[in-house]
Amino acid sequence: MFELLKRNRDFRALFVGQIVSYGGDWFALVALLGVVTDATHGSALAISGIFVAQMVPSFVLSPFAGPVADRFNRRTVMILSSLAAAVAACGFLLVEPGRIWIAYVAQVLISSLAAFFAPAAGAALANVVDPGDLPAAIRASNSLWGIMLAVGAAVGAVFTQHFGRTASFVANALSFALAAAVICLIRRPTNAPSTAVRARVRPLADSREAVRYARQDPTLFAFLFAKGGVGLSGGVVALLTSLAIGRFHGGDGAVGVLLAARGVGVVIGPLLAKRYTSGATATILKVCAWSSVIYGAAYVGVSIAPALALAAVGTCIAHLGGGNQWSLSAYGIQARSPDAFRGRMLAADMALVMLASTVSFFVAAGLKEWLGTGAAMRILGVLAVLWGFVYLRLTRSVRQPAAGVSAASST
Repeated sequence: MFELLKRNRDFRALFVGQIVSYGGDWFALVALLGVVTDATHGSALAISGIFVAQMVPSFVLSPFAGPVADRFNRRTVMILSSLAAAVAACGFLLVEPGRIWIAYVAQVLISSLAAFFAPAAGAALANVVDPGDLPAAIRASNSLWGIMLAVGAAVGAVFTQHFGRTASFVANALSFALAAAVICLIRRPTNAPSTAVRARVRPLADSREAVRYARQDPTLFAFLFAKGGVGLSGGVVALLTSLAIGRFHGGDGAVGVLLAARGVGVVIGPLLAKRYTSGATATILKVCAWSSVIYGAAYVGVSIAPALALAAVGTCIAHLGGGNQWSLSAYGIQARSPDAFRGRMLAADMALVMLASTVSFFVAAGLKEWLGTGAAMRILGVLAVLWGFVYLRLTRSVRQPAAGVSAASST
């Protein structure tokens, strides 16, 4: 990865731009969860609402975001969405106990813009690196989210404790502006010549076209649903705040520890996935299924952890499985999708997992109020384990030992 970053300035600009943007996100998340927790006296529904506000836009806007990434210059899309997010992030500075609703509005706006940024960045990746560098570039890009979650959450917690939540919100807004400036340095075309700036966006027609294409490739279709288990049980992440503050009697620092442990797992996952990206489709799909089992089983362990340190270890292991699954399924989608469809496939993948996660966050909040944090975690963990075995069954017909994940043409 470091050798690729050193010799490819365009990939380096894209990579650094994402780092800066994600880092600011996690700075703000720790402070934002603290504000909401204080203002609502630790309401699980209010805390879950922040995560839902991060996810719903990806689902709702995917029929627009995917076609935009395929029809227009992806570099321009990333720059404009980043600059607009910098303005939206300033909304966090207006949040106070009597106006907590502003936090949700600002988060929805930022997430809406991220819904356009993410598929544009993912679809551009194959065009800013040489074909032989694509697997390494995908692994590096997919690990960014986890790296900045680990670093941003940990540093953000310390930063917030020393300088206050307002300073974290300012850093978040500045990060989006800086990300836009870095992405301006990309010089390679971010679209293939045949797909750049084509016809106008037609959300329904473009989405139907993408669905038809995906259904013609059973393996690509299977990769689109690989994150199902992690999505359906994703609400467990909102319970980490309740666990840190309730069972372990911690504050922003304890929340930051668990979020950082989550990020460390997401970082390690793609590194472990490296050995499978050149393997057969059967192996990749099987590892995706077992990663869901690991995710769920580890969270069952977190639900009974007697100490913060043990809960952090369990959270790390859970997201090691989740990160592994995320990286492998993303690799499969990016490698099998031609440039003309790549943005829509990535947007659809994100929309599906965000829809499942949104439902899961509401379920997690309800289970927490009804049964308590530990029981809610165990139920959601078992759900992820069950999905892993269901996915093994559903993908049996496409898991052919001799089938490899061949990269589609980027032209």
